[in-house]
Amino acid sequence: MRLTTADLVERASTLAADAARTGEVRVLGITGPPGAGKSTLAVALVEALAPGTAVVVGMDGFHLADAVLEAQGSRARKGAVDTFDDAGYAALINRIADRRRGDRPLYAPEFRREIEEPVAAGTVVADEPLVITEGNYLLVPDGAWPAARARMAEVWYLELADSERLRRLVARHHAFGKPLPDAEAWAAGSDQRNAELIATTRGAADLVVELA
Repeated sequence: MRLTTADLVERASTLAADAARTGEVRVLGITGPPGAGKSTLAVALVEALAPGTAVVVGMDGFHLADAVLEAQGSRARKGAVDTFDDAGYAALINRIADRRRGDRPLYAPEFRREIEEPVAAGTVVADEPLVITEGNYLLVPDGAWPAARARMAEVWYLELADSERLRRLVARHHAFGKPLPDAEAWAAGSDQRNAELIATTRGAADLVVELA
């Protein structure tokens, strides 16, 4: 469905308002293939809503550290579905969904692209009625991912034409230190394999979005 960011802000605002009325927290998931614009949309929603309404908790904070990936022999596949702590992510989403307004702040890890590593307690979840979580694997039916998805009020699947998505991926990898040939190889290789898996989860989304 072609929607504008304004359409999505209105939908997110409704979720937040419903949660605020009851003193609860709603979790909104945004998923889609690498480079589709998930984190950009999540930040845009937070900025468009009233201050204190929403906060972003990214799935990428649950990347396994490079040292762990090296020990497991999976460093070359960093970003694949099995290179995340899915059980840890599900536990955090469960804690967030159980929150009530006035509870003590909760701390979530975040992924820092400048060092390509997760950082503990990088995000504070305070009294926001809406928590937006974004990541590749929110709708994967295996492992602990379904336990996380079960606590989300909605999950939106964001899609983008492959040509533009790959262009963005290459630019991002290059901007964060990969030589251009390596950036192109990673986008067409590891990222693309992940995108093909993520595409199989599209039908499980509450809303499939192509931004206008």
